Amino acid sequence: MMDLDPRLYENVSVSDNDVRNIVVSYLMHNCFKETAETFLSSTGLKLPVEYSMDVDKRKAIFNFVLEGNVLKAIELTEELAPSLLENDMDLHFDLLSLHFIELVRSRKCAEAVEFGREKLTSFGKVPKCVEKLEDFMALLAYEEPEKSPMFHLLSPEYRQNVADSLNRAVLAHANLPAYSSLERVVQQATVVRQYLQQEVGKDSYPPFSLKAFLSK
Repeated sequence: MMDLDPRLYENVSVSDNDVRNIVVSYLMHNCFKETAETFLSSTGLKLPVEYSMDVDKRKAIFNFVLEGNVLKAIELTEELAPSLLENDMDLHFDLLSLHFIELVRSRKCAEAVEFGREKLTSFGKVPKCVEKLEDFMALLAYEEPEKSPMFHLLSPEYRQNVADSLNRAVLAHANLPAYSSLERVVQQATVVRQYLQQEVGKDSYPPFSLKAFLSK
């Protein structure tokens, strides 16, 4: 059982440098290199070597996905992280599917059908991909796919999710943390609050909310 006695942590302190490192981790994880360098220049700290590895290439890949240029993102990923997509079927499927969606968005339906036949048909043999494939193909039935029941597939948030997944995978391939320090802190805080709710009571410890925390 977890010992929840807060007195055990009374003498644990967080230094300014700890906070700065968390900020830098977040910025570099999300490819905000220039912002990180500006931030560090005001603190006198130096950018850790591991954070700067291939950040420009990662940023290019990330931005290509956000812009809908998925094939270019795949090309650069294969250069930067050989065998990554070959070994990560789910990620490869998500990227190919996103390109299919971008073709539909551009009303290049004939090209989308041909691409689906060449690149996505094999995933039809994978049970967990079948339902997704049905949703992707269903987009072709609508003159305005943005107004279809699958409209979320054409949203900026969908692109963002795929870009984030690819970015994490590239980092993990380079033996770097897949999540920034800030994300891990939020994840840990969420789990701890959930545990406290179960052990102490819901009224004593409401679920952790980053938005609520920042608004204090």
